[in-house]
Amino acid sequence: MLRIRNFTLSIPKGVSVELKNNNLIEVLGNLGKLQQVFSSRIKIEYNGEKLLVKRTSDNKEDRAIHGLYCSIIKNMFIGVTMGFSKELELVGIGYRAFHKNQRLELNLGFSHNIIMELPIEIKLQTQSEKGKNPLIILKSCDKQLLGLVAAKIYSIRKPDPYKGKGVRYVGKYIRRKAGKSA
Repeated sequence: MLRIRNFTLSIPKGVSVELKNNNLIEVLGNLGKLQQVFSSRIKIEYNGEKLLVKRTSDNKEDRAIHGLYCSIIKNMFIGVTMGFSKELELVGIGYRAFHKNQRLELNLGFSHNIIMELPIEIKLQTQSEKGKNPLIILKSCDKQLLGLVAAKIYSIRKPDPYKGKGVRYVGKYIRRKAGKSA
């Protein structure tokens, strides 16, 4: 287990950091602006090129949130510079995905189409090529929001362990079960 007392984060070029009200950090980069409220048990000091994240005590909870906030701030830096993306594929006959602006329409074998309104922070793209499974590509600078939206889409029709049909992340291995033996 990694034990961190004081953690120093170097700020990438092209990223500006602003601390507000002693418990709000705002990160601005070329892909967007992110802000995060953090606990008063964590102290963040900013000096031009580096960010120092310290905890006030050595409690178990303080150690846990210290590592959490270090990871969140690192992900904020990565998000505003490079961004994050998740790809979901629809496996099944007749499964389709369409998008118009921030509206995603899914045809997943139910009696009706599922329509989802996505947040403005997420860029949506769908691909349908003949002979390949339809893809949903989600991009955003906010890793937390991106994961929530991808998990919501995934939960609509999870992959079936017998046939493998459903919505799944690209590259994820689905453990298949053997069917009924005669």
